[in-house]
Amino acid sequence: MIFDFENTVNEQVNLPKEKGIELFVKREDKLHAFVSGNKYRKLKYNLLQAEKSGYKTLLTFGGAFSNHIAAVASAGNIIGFNTIGIIRGAELEGRISNNSTLNFAKQNGMQFKFVSRELYRNKRSESFLNKLKEVFGDFYLIPEGGTNQLAVKGCEEILTSEDKTFDYICCAVGTGGTISGLINCSKPSQQVLGFPALKGDFLKEDISKFATQTNWELITDYHFGGYAKINEELVAFINQFKSDNQISLDPVYTGKMLFGIKDLINKNYFPKGSKILAIHTGGLQGIEGMNTVLKKKNLPIII
Repeated sequence: MIFDFENTVNEQVNLPKEKGIELFVKREDKLHAFVSGNKYRKLKYNLLQAEKSGYKTLLTFGGAFSNHIAAVASAGNIIGFNTIGIIRGAELEGRISNNSTLNFAKQNGMQFKFVSRELYRNKRSESFLNKLKEVFGDFYLIPEGGTNQLAVKGCEEILTSEDKTFDYICCAVGTGGTISGLINCSKPSQQVLGFPALKGDFLKEDISKFATQTNWELITDYHFGGYAKINEELVAFINQFKSDNQISLDPVYTGKMLFGIKDLINKNYFPKGSKILAIHTGGLQGIEGMNTVLKKKNLPIII
């Protein structure tokens, strides 16, 4: 069964001793080969609910290199659901074979509907969803990025009793579901720091819908220009981090988070003696697609 797993391990990161800081990474990326990290947590209770309610088909939304699309396709294939992906960007329809994420999802049985970016903005509207039901029949809807109340419930299981010794819990932020779960299961004495991969302040409102505590803050200085934006400095950091710690980071989420954490450590943001736990939310499947983009720009790739 896809949800039979052990708790993940915390691995210490090499830091200069003079900083007096301990940094660990919770290896959620090791939960499953393809349904990894927070996608595993977010899907857990949604899939159980879909199964309990008698659904046979899952429908969700995502972009060209979406970790969520890959995870839903893989999970559906494993436990016997039909899967449908509504993909942002009509121009991608003829490029599936050249896109590692979409090709993987297709190989796992996902059916696609490609829509324009303008139409994609209607993904929450009832009329748009009703039109999709006319085409595909009844389905269990999983939101873009997987975030809903059941997803937050799954993410509340990330922290264990052994993690209560940490002063700071850090995670990358996309749609806000993972950090909401972490906030809810954290100790009031702990500070939860979110590192958004997107520009904008709208995430605060989204997180507040699910979070039950106020011991959190968003660090908004490390998005590198916005979602899926990357430069040579970030690539160099990701490669050096892997060399130093034998931990791979994805360029959209965890790479930016760890870059931010280490930069804040260098700037003495954290008091001496602090213990920091960074959540590795997976997403390593996206490296291949990002490297394709980097090669086209004649930039260094992620190793």
